[in-house]
Amino acid sequence: MAVYVDNMRAPFRGRLMCHMVADTDDELHEMADRLGLPRRSHQKPGTPHSHYDITVEARAVALQLGALDIGRRQLVMLIRRKRAAMQHVNHCAG
Repeated sequence: MAVYVDNMRAPFRGRLMCHMVADTDDELHEMADRLGLPRRSHQKPGTPHSHYDITVEARAVALQLGALDIGRRQLVMLIRRKRAAMQHVNHCAG
């Protein structure tokens, strides 16, 4: 299990932003807490797209704390893997 930060550099309100995602929301929130991010910043909870938008400065700290650097293609693959796992769980529960 891991936390990941992508290499996107999207401008937002004078800052450059990227995504922080994880294999589980628990891991994602743990890293967000370590970075001092408010829980209200969590986007798309409970979905394969669950993430925080973070500044490139926070990204650097996340990497120092053990997050893994990923590119866009790896991010897409992670989301697909999470979606498939959620579908499998829902199918088995149904």
